[in-house]
Amino acid sequence: MTTNSATMATPAAASGLSAAMTFVMAAACGLIAANLYYSQPLAGPIAASIGLPAHATGLIVTLTQIGYGLGLLLVVPLGDLLENRRLILTMLGVVTVALLGAGLSSASLPFLAASLAIGIGSTAVQMIVPFAASLANDANRGRVVGNVMSGLMIGIMMARPVSSFIAEFSSWHIVFFLSAAVMIGLGFVLAARLPKRMPQTKLSYFALLASMGRLYATQPVLRRRAFYQACQFATFSLFWTVTPLVLAGPAFHLSQAGIALFALAGVAGAIASPGAWPTGISGNLRRYSASPPSPSPS
Repeated sequence: MTTNSATMATPAAASGLSAAMTFVMAAACGLIAANLYYSQPLAGPIAASIGLPAHATGLIVTLTQIGYGLGLLLVVPLGDLLENRRLILTMLGVVTVALLGAGLSSASLPFLAASLAIGIGSTAVQMIVPFAASLANDANRGRVVGNVMSGLMIGIMMARPVSSFIAEFSSWHIVFFLSAAVMIGLGFVLAARLPKRMPQTKLSYFALLASMGRLYATQPVLRRRAFYQACQFATFSLFWTVTPLVLAGPAFHLSQAGIALFALAGVAGAIASPGAWPTGISGNLRRYSASPPSPSPS
C-alpha cells in the first residue's frame, strides 16, 4: 500500500493529522497488532486444552504469522484499490470473528483455522500506518509515523504480559473474548473518526501484485533490507515462541504471571521506537543497510 499515490479524501484529511487522531491511529495499531501475539505465552495451555500434540504446539503461533504474511501479500495491496476506511473496518470484522472462533474452540482444527484468520485480519495495521502517513503534513510525517509505529510496538510488547496475566486469573479463552470485544469497540471509534480515502490507482489487482515482484527483482537495496528484516523477525518469533514453554517447564516452573513479568522486558523496544523512526525516514538508514560504496580506483 503506497502513501504517495493520488487519492480522494475528505477536507479533514487534507488539513493534516491532529494529535488526537494520531493517538487514535497509534492505539488502533497497537490493539490490532496485539492479536498476533496473545497466543505466544499461552501456547502450552492452549495446546493441552485443544488436544494438540506437544511437537505441534508451535503451529499455534506459526499459523497466525503465516496468515499475517498472506495478508501482507494478498490483502494489503487492496489499500491501493479500495476505499481505505471501509477496507480497514472489513479487516477488523474478520479479526473479530476469528477471535471469537478461537475463544470458542475446543479442538485443534477450529482453533488453528481461527489463528490463520487472526493473522489475515490483523494486517489492518499495515493499512493504518500508510494511511496515517498520507494524512500527515510533509513536515510532520516522520513524527506521525514514529508515533503510530510506537503504538504498534507497544501493542506487540504488551500482548504477552497481558495475555499471561489474564490467563493466570481466568483462562486463555477469556483472552480472545476480551480482545474481540475490544475490536468491536475499536471498529465503532474508527468508523466515526477515520476520513474516507479513495485511491486513484489505475492498475488492476494482479498488476499490483506483479509490480511488487518487479520491485523485488530490480531493487537490490529492497532485497537486502527484506533479508535483514526476515532474519530479525524470524529470530524474534523463535525466541518468543520457545521461551514461554521453557519458562513454564521443569527448569523454571514459572506461572503465567511469572512469564508475564519476564515478557515486560520487551517493552524497551517500544520506548525506543518514536526516536528511531524519524531518524530512519530522514535517510540515515542508508548508511546501515544500503549498498556499500564502490572502492575508488587505485
